[in-house]
Amino acid sequence: MPRPLVILLHGVHADGANLDPLRDFLAEHLPGVDVVAPDAPFATSLGFQWFSLDNITPENRQRRIVEARTAFDAVVRPLVASRDRVALCGFSQGGMMAIDALLTGQWPLVAVAGFSTRLASPPPFTPAQAPVLIVHGAEDSVIPAAEGVAAAESLRALGLDVRSHVLPGVDHCITPEGMRLAASFFGERLLVA
Repeated sequence: MPRPLVILLHGVHADGANLDPLRDFLAEHLPGVDVVAPDAPFATSLGFQWFSLDNITPENRQRRIVEARTAFDAVVRPLVASRDRVALCGFSQGGMMAIDALLTGQWPLVAVAGFSTRLASPPPFTPAQAPVLIVHGAEDSVIPAAEGVAAAESLRALGLDVRSHVLPGVDHCITPEGMRLAASFFGERLLVA
């Protein structure tokens, strides 16, 4: 039987190694679960990205998400081959891509988590029936916490089971508390017989 898998999706101007603390924490707390953090497909001067932020606006962000799907699929598809329990966990831009993958309904997802992120995908939505965890810092200076709250509300309106947490005093980052929330959330979905 294939081992369950959590795929970590980093934010812009970063790489998979940027999520090593989260990867290591999840690997320690989710025995028998593989945790991987690939690099996004497009290079930037400081790392990688899932889609370009150059001249991005709220009006063109949805189109950028759609245009990024083919490259996202090329990164993720080999990782999920022959897996029957797959979860995505994204930070910031990676969270947008994780939520998008959920909303397209094309992936065999059992859970999705997003840190410091927003719902940026265009309808129509045909979501996989997987639970969602949204964690956002109340003091996020990059993506306001209201965006995470709105994402959670929109996903609930689609009939999804959504847990959301706004962490007081936290900026645009993944904290130890956020890591514990993710480990508990994924454990419920991946550590089943």
